[in-house]
Amino acid sequence: MGQSLLKVLFGDPFAVMNTIGLLAFALVGSSKAIREEFDLLGITIVGLAMAFAGGATRDILVTRVPLALQSPIEISLGLLGVGLAITLSIVLTSPDTHPITLLADAIGLAAFTTTGAIVATEAGVSAFGVVTIATINAVGGGAVADILLDRSPFILFDDFYASCAVLGGCAYFLATVVGVSGGTAAGLCAVVTVLTRLAAVTYGWTLPTVQGLGLVER
Repeated sequence: MGQSLLKVLFGDPFAVMNTIGLLAFALVGSSKAIREEFDLLGITIVGLAMAFAGGATRDILVTRVPLALQSPIEISLGLLGVGLAITLSIVLTSPDTHPITLLADAIGLAAFTTTGAIVATEAGVSAFGVVTIATINAVGGGAVADILLDRSPFILFDDFYASCAVLGGCAYFLATVVGVSGGTAAGLCAVVTVLTRLAAVTYGWTLPTVQGLGLVER
């Protein structure tokens, strides 16, 4: 158990990014549930759903058993993220919109985009497959969390969110095409994703709607 934990925390790029993503997204999902005044079980369910749903979908697409069902470490990391969210709710006002949570969301998005790209590349899928699986891994958990919170998935609106994962997945694939190492490609993917997300939050970037383009009447 101890050796496995060390591998998760300090091992290959996938393990490192997966650890970061699980902690960050469990924190973000739980913070949203706390804002909606869910009970402790509900908070835990939403937090774990956001942490694991995207990765489980990724694993199913590449025909392997989801990692959440293989190792107790995965669930432990998710529960730690839930605990962090509860702690933040005690010491902060509106923790779901606090800069710490927004930063955690951007980091989680970047981490899961990267793990999705790594798994897809190892599975030998096409360029489209790499970008698609990276994006699903990154935003799938958030979509499920939003459904549990009884609202339309955030990624379907005009905010620049899933697009960041698409750009990160493209960066990873292009990096592998030119022959850079896996670790470097992973780092590039994470940097592109997190920087574009933080820029979108800072400058209010959005994607246009049909109405906004004037193609149909509002």
